[in-house]
Amino acid sequence: MFTNERRQEERTGRSGTPRLQYLQELVSQFQNTTDDEETKEKIVANLANFAYDPYNYTFLRQLNVLELFVDCITEPNEKLVEFGLGGICNCCADPANAVIITQCGGIPLVIQCLSSPVRNTVNYAIGSLYYLCNASNKGEIMKPEVVDVMKRYAAAEEVSLSFSNLAKAFLDKHVSETA
Repeated sequence: MFTNERRQEERTGRSGTPRLQYLQELVSQFQNTTDDEETKEKIVANLANFAYDPYNYTFLRQLNVLELFVDCITEPNEKLVEFGLGGICNCCADPANAVIITQCGGIPLVIQCLSSPVRNTVNYAIGSLYYLCNASNKGEIMKPEVVDVMKRYAAAEEVSLSFSNLAKAFLDKHVSETA
């Protein structure tokens, strides 16, 4: 359920931690965690859960969480990649968030995730590209190799219905009938 100021006040109460402060604490905890991969994974997963709600978008941009998500998808840790890309997918439908992700070099990183061995990561990659693709970056996303991968996923209903459905939606939206 999406949040608004009134609902947030009801949920937080008088003595609760304000959302911005809570998210700042998560970001600080992530930055201060150097060796504990499991803790980092949990923090990024938590941040990704906040990324679905438009109420949090301003806070996430203010705290550079979108950049943190992009950084996570460059990590060798598959869970950080999965959760970072999940965060991107959760918030990239918002044009302001999409611009930040794109400016941070997120598109080629998301494209690389199409070949991940982790199913959720592939789902998040297809979903993210669906929303990130627009007139200003269509050339970067709609490369023949990306379209080919999407066509293969669209045809692979027996392997993964979710891949197939997401890829079909991507192709329906971004590939012309004559292509």
